[in-house]
Amino acid sequence: MKDESLATRVKEMRSQQGMTQEELAEKSGLSLRTVQRIENNETEPRGDSLKRLAIALNTTPDDIIDWKIQEDKGYLILMTVSAVGFLFFPILGIILPLIFWVLKKDKIKHANELGKSILNFEITWTLLFFLYIFLTVSAIFSGILQRISPITMLFFYMPLGLLYLYNLVIIVVNAIRVSQSKKAKFIPAFKMLK
Repeated sequence: MKDESLATRVKEMRSQQGMTQEELAEKSGLSLRTVQRIENNETEPRGDSLKRLAIALNTTPDDIIDWKIQEDKGYLILMTVSAVGFLFFPILGIILPLIFWVLKKDKIKHANELGKSILNFEITWTLLFFLYIFLTVSAIFSGILQRISPITMLFFYMPLGLLYLYNLVIIVVNAIRVSQSKKAKFIPAFKMLK
C-alpha cells in the first residue's frame, strides 16, 4: 500500500494554491492521468516526477515527502548520547550533536529544542574546559606555579576530572530523561542558540 499522506499532501498543496489537476499537470509537465494517479494514491512520484511536482507547487521534494513531523525517540536518544564524543576530544561533544541536529531538526518532533539544549551545554562546557587549561598554563608560565609537584598535578587534574565526570553524568541523565519522554535539562548553558 502506498503512503496515503503523500497523496493527501499533493492534493492539499494543489488546493491551497487554487490549482486544478489540469493546471498542475500543465505546470509540472506531467500527464493529467499521472497527477490523478498520484492524488488517488495509486502511485508515488519519484525522481524527476517528484522534482517537477515540487517546482510546480513552489516547494521542495522533501516538503512533499516529509510533510509531517515524525516522532523518533531513538534518534533523540542517539543525538543526546552523541555528545559523549567529548571524551575523545572536547570539540567532538559539539560537532556530533550538531550533525544530528542539522540533519533532523525540522523533521523529528523535539529534535530542534533538544539539539539546541545539547549544543548550548556542550559549547559552555568546552569554553570552561579551555578556559581552565588556559589559566593553568598561564599560571605555570607566569611563575605563579613555580614548581610542578605531584600535589600540584593533583590539583591540576582533579578539576578536569570533575568537569569530565559532570559532562558525562549530565549526558547519561538526559538520555534517560529523553527515553522516558521527559524534557531534557542541560545545565549550565549559555543561550547561544535560541
